[in-house]
Amino acid sequence: MPRGSRRLLLPALGLVVALLTGCSGSAGAAPRTPGDHVTTAEAAVLAGLLHGNFRSGGADFEETAPYAEGSVLTLTGSVDFVRSVGSARATTTYRNGQPPDSRTIFFTTKDIWFGDVPNLAQELAAAGLPAATYVRRPLAPVAADGQGQLIDVLAQLVLNLSARSSDDPQSFEKGNYTWQGSRSINGRPASVYSLAGGARVAVGADKQLLQYVTPLPDQTFQVTMTLPQHGRRSIDLPGDTRTVSATDHPDIAAKVGV
Repeated sequence: MPRGSRRLLLPALGLVVALLTGCSGSAGAAPRTPGDHVTTAEAAVLAGLLHGNFRSGGADFEETAPYAEGSVLTLTGSVDFVRSVGSARATTTYRNGQPPDSRTIFFTTKDIWFGDVPNLAQELAAAGLPAATYVRRPLAPVAADGQGQLIDVLAQLVLNLSARSSDDPQSFEKGNYTWQGSRSINGRPASVYSLAGGARVAVGADKQLLQYVTPLPDQTFQVTMTLPQHGRRSIDLPGDTRTVSATDHPDIAAKVGV
């Protein structure tokens, strides 16, 4: 898995970098041109987008980050937007023939768990510690200097796609938010919008977020998050009897690379 040597900055998601949604226009309206500013009606929908995710309860997601030449980190899983809990299969693939590297992860706003960790059983036994399936450590915050681990950034991006209340529509009317046309996301028609800061979103006719693409500051790649299905999700975190704490046993965590 990519480690903390890479300098990554979690985008400011106050409006989740102003995630948008809406329709391309109503019947009889003048044709839209890519680059047109969002309408008043669209701004009202955009303002409630994150709250809409919260009200839906959760979603399935796929998140990809081509962080290096020929290397892609992909998280495929589910998120409970109400409890701010996620689970995923995190897989790094390589184009040079190197075998994929996979982990099972769970995450909250505070902690992240890693399963399928190579050599964990052997290291625990050598240290005289009880057997465990997962290693838990605090979710690494993105520091003021922009430093953070990629997998932690991806987890935080997913959890930040939700808000307990709507935003002010005027923020979208006054900001630099434009309609960019229509496309299909997983076979579903969507309107695409460009956001201030270089991100863009694709939103379905049901006004649900289908895809969010954002650059990371000081990086040359973009993160793409696709939400194919929305709805309540129930995610059970690994129990303490199945978990070893990286905080309590930093030597074990260092040896297994967590």
